[in-house]
Amino acid sequence: MSQQRDLPESMTWRVIGRLESGQTQRSVADAVGVARSVVVRLWNRFQETGNVRRRPGAGRPRATTSTDDRYIQLTARRNRTENATQLQRQLLLATGRRVSSQTVRNRLHEGGLYARRPMVCIPLTPRHRAARRRWAAEHRDWEQHDWSQVLFTDESRFSLECDTRRVLVWRDRCTRNNPAFVRERSQYRRTGWMVWGGISIGGRTDLHIIRNGTLTGRRYADEIIRPHVIPYAVAIGDSFVFQDDNA
Repeated sequence: MSQQRDLPESMTWRVIGRLESGQTQRSVADAVGVARSVVVRLWNRFQETGNVRRRPGAGRPRATTSTDDRYIQLTARRNRTENATQLQRQLLLATGRRVSSQTVRNRLHEGGLYARRPMVCIPLTPRHRAARRRWAAEHRDWEQHDWSQVLFTDESRFSLECDTRRVLVWRDRCTRNNPAFVRERSQYRRTGWMVWGGISIGGRTDLHIIRNGTLTGRRYADEIIRPHVIPYAVAIGDSFVFQDDNA
């Protein structure tokens, strides 16, 4: 029989009656189907108070009401980038209730909202969006053996300047790609290193660091195509597809 931690009040009096009749605590626990510790606590409570009802908890009172909780969560959903301190001040102005910023965070977590860094993307024009949709439609029926012949390549700049990205957004779980939580950031030059690399289902190329100036067409052929791409193409064969980023 599965054991319970607490009993209905009607059953607790039966337990007390059995104990007062001289039955052992273990036999009563087995008969009722609870742990012996439950019977012990119930009997001690009856001996101390003459009653079987549980004493009310003595924990710290909740700092906010259910209305406050809804206000905090609704305000955060309307203003995704406001931090807990700002939401704390808004609650104080709206209701006069003073709570800590940690309490605000706790109420947001209870509502499923967590502070996360927004995903960053570059702005896309209508032409960009149409081209991406067209490319996806042309390749939607490809299978693994088709993709295994493709080498995807791209360049990336690693900045040497600090980018703290301290702006956070309040969002629910599994909503990282929601456009409302994506921060657009235009590409611009900073102090840093430009690197090139390629990946495919079967492996990857070495990471090539682009040094000393602009990557021209001749440099692209001499430093990337010949030493990195052509050996990869020879290994795959005539069906090789070089998927450049069109830069």
